[in-house]
Parts: sequence; C-alpha cells; structure tokens
Amino acid sequence: MSSAGQRLSIFPLPGAILLPRAHLPLHIFEPRYRALVRDALARDRRIAMIQPLPGGEGDAPALFAVGCVGRIAQVEALPDGRFNLVLEGTSRFRLLHEIDAGTPFRQVMASLDEFTADLGEDDDALPSVVRADLEREARAFAEAQGFEIDWDAVGRLDDETLVNAIAQVAPFDVAAKQALLEARTTGDRAELLSQLLRFFGSGDGDGATLQ
Repeated sequence: MSSAGQRLSIFPLPGAILLPRAHLPLHIFEPRYRALVRDALARDRRIAMIQPLPGGEGDAPALFAVGCVGRIAQVEALPDGRFNLVLEGTSRFRLLHEIDAGTPFRQVMASLDEFTADLGEDDDALPSVVRADLEREARAFAEAQGFEIDWDAVGRLDDETLVNAIAQVAPFDVAAKQALLEARTTGDRAELLSQLLRFFGSGDGDGATLQ
C-alpha cells in the first residue's frame, strides 16, 4: 500500500500488544467491539491493535503512533453476542490520522510502508549469548513473580516465538510494552526484553513506569 495509507478499524487496549506472526487471544464483550468483530468478519477479517496513551480519558483517548494489524485466525461466536477470538499479527503500522467513519468503533488511516519486513519470514536468529541471557532473565523474573513455567517447552521455541511470547505476556507498563512493539528487529526486542525483565524483576521497577 502506498504512503497515502490504508483504512484500519482499531481496538485500543492498554497493556496488550500484538506482534507480527504472533497470536493474541481476546474476549470481546463491549457492544462497540462486537460491532468491530462483525464488521471485520464481513470484510477482510482485519483488526488493528493499538495502545492508548497513558492518562487518556473518555471514549476516544489519544493513541500511540505505532500498532499492529491482526487477522482473525480463530473465532467463536457466543449465544449472547460476545466473541472469543485469536488474532494473528501481520504487520505493524504507523498511525497517520483518525477518521470520522460514523461507526461505533474507531477507524484510522495508517501506513505500513516502514514495516515491509514484517510481511516476510523472520530470519533474525539470536546470537546464543543473547538467547541464553533472555532465558536466564525470564527464569529469574518468573521465579520472583511466582509463575510456574514449563522451561523444557520454552527451550524448544524458536527465537522469534520466544521473544514475542514473553513480550506479549510480561506484566510491564504500557510504555515498556510499546517500546517492545516498536523494536526494529527480533534481536533488538530480545535485548530490550532482557533489560526490562531485570528492571521490573529486581524490585527497582515496583510502582515505576518506563519513561
């Protein structure tokens, strides 16, 4: 798509990021987002995830500049109108501007131009020292938080799946999540992730936010 941009329907959700080739389960219960899912299923199955800026108020808080387009890979329509679905990330996007679409959900014009690499297969294999550091920091963080993890299964994950899974589920603040989303490569994201696991896992991050 050209730099003129393309129209995306967005689901603003703080603390939740979607990454290319990763999966994000969602439970949709608000009427406006039920309408968003119905509209996506009737058209191209795309929903764009983006985080609101911290401190935003009202029904249309300001948004971060970068989000990720997801394609509905699995959907379960519940009898009461709610949905359970799984989004598969396809590409990040840069927000250009919001449009008045007259729909219950928000729509924006966005550009994918700078994220063309997201559309291909990831070939950014981590150096062994970076992978080992990430697994070590993840283990220390999980133990400090009291999480129970199948580390044998973790060890069998490929680099990108490991990095993206931790980035999506780690209980970091929205600024840290956004920094992980915007990291240029899997390697950059892995190194940032190790730093964040140390920061938030050491106790220095208690009550703190990444600025």
